[in-house]
Amino acid sequence: MSRAGASFALSGVGRSAKAATIRSERSGCFGRPTARERRVRRFGPRAFALAALLSLPGFAQARDAGEPDTVEVPDDALPQGFTPPADSSAETLRFTGYVDVGFARATGNGSSFADSDQRVPLDYGVDAFAPAVNSRGDVASTDARGRFTNGFLPRSVAIGNRPSFLLNTASLDLRFNPRAAPVSVFVRAQAMPRWSPGGDATRFELQQAFGKLTPLSTQELALSAGRFDSVFGFEYTENEANLRPGITPSLTARYTTGHSLGVKVFSRVQLPALWSAVSLNAAATNGGTRVEELVPQSASLTGVPVGSARLGYELNLQHLQAKLGVSGLYGARNDQRSAGAMQAGFGLDARATAFGVSLAGELLRLVDDPGPLAGKFTGQGTAELASGFQVWGGWVRALWTLPWHGETLTALSVYGRYDARKAQFAGMAWVVTNRFTAGVRLDFTELLALKAEALWNRELAGAPTVDNDVFTSSAVFTW
Repeated sequence: MSRAGASFALSGVGRSAKAATIRSERSGCFGRPTARERRVRRFGPRAFALAALLSLPGFAQARDAGEPDTVEVPDDALPQGFTPPADSSAETLRFTGYVDVGFARATGNGSSFADSDQRVPLDYGVDAFAPAVNSRGDVASTDARGRFTNGFLPRSVAIGNRPSFLLNTASLDLRFNPRAAPVSVFVRAQAMPRWSPGGDATRFELQQAFGKLTPLSTQELALSAGRFDSVFGFEYTENEANLRPGITPSLTARYTTGHSLGVKVFSRVQLPALWSAVSLNAAATNGGTRVEELVPQSASLTGVPVGSARLGYELNLQHLQAKLGVSGLYGARNDQRSAGAMQAGFGLDARATAFGVSLAGELLRLVDDPGPLAGKFTGQGTAELASGFQVWGGWVRALWTLPWHGETLTALSVYGRYDARKAQFAGMAWVVTNRFTAGVRLDFTELLALKAEALWNRELAGAPTVDNDVFTSSAVFTW
């Protein structure tokens, strides 16, 4: 099975409970070694160390719980209890990664801003996140042509409507997992080469850095501290390009997939007689679950943490796997300095997989109190207004992995997704938009996933109709 194939299985594209068990063994949960691990053990730790050093310039991938051979398994996917590995030669320091190279073109001027729209703030009356071109949610353009905006903006690759190759992400993961201690450390560093009209805008980001304690061998319990993934819903498990079945995030991902700084606890209880499990993932963090483009995460501006949690249920039968979850968050807004302005959110999510067909979706409701102080802060700078805000949104996706496999082309999948979003800033009209997404993914051996995707964005109410559809593609090289 390819690395990308394993990630598909863990996000709801598995073919059976037996296959899921095999993937769990591949994930490094002290089951049978992967082919890569057997090769490493055969040639010795010095050869592995040399290979790791030689690969350092390439940057990489993984996730914040359960160590797979090629992907980082989400906290709610695999056992978290600590059991020392039986093989004393098991790796303790690992480097993995990926490079995401894209090609994209947007229609119109590449943004959601109509030339005739003179409303203030301009970004409050449209969905600037709609013309996304990569798995990070970066858009083709946020050029407002001098009109006033107030910090409700994604990051941009600044290509406008010009077709362009893009180096979306070069990612490096480092994981330290001692052989005989219930402690691990995970660090993810990423480079995003970008251009702006003012010149080079390349960013280097320490996206995740945390330590994890898994103290009990008889229970699935993990305690984490540092900067880690969100716990709201499940789309955060697909943040990285090598884990996401398609390319672009949903229209509601900006509210649920941020990387926050704080503490987290994960626990799962198995119900063998029912082929089921119940899990709880909870966190107290500086900024909650929104992406840093909207809310600072590296420090608390209010001194009051944001609590977030997901309660999940999973069913694992031979030909059917299903997961259900309910999520919530509550705490002070971290984009202004008043502890009295609160944010609250509620979400539902569901996934089901059978016979190569996967259905998944999320529903979301969020409300922000207006900030009583002038100004607000985002991950991209300061803005003038900390307005009240509310949003309803959700998405549903169907994906089919064809029942065909070859030695080189190891998986072929097609998918479609529908997104809807209804949002309002205080004093502005409701903005109602939707999006249709269709795509195809090809996996070649364990090293390469090729993806192509088309996005059709529609403004239904509160925003002027604008030409902001996108074609995008991605080649993800994983090591």
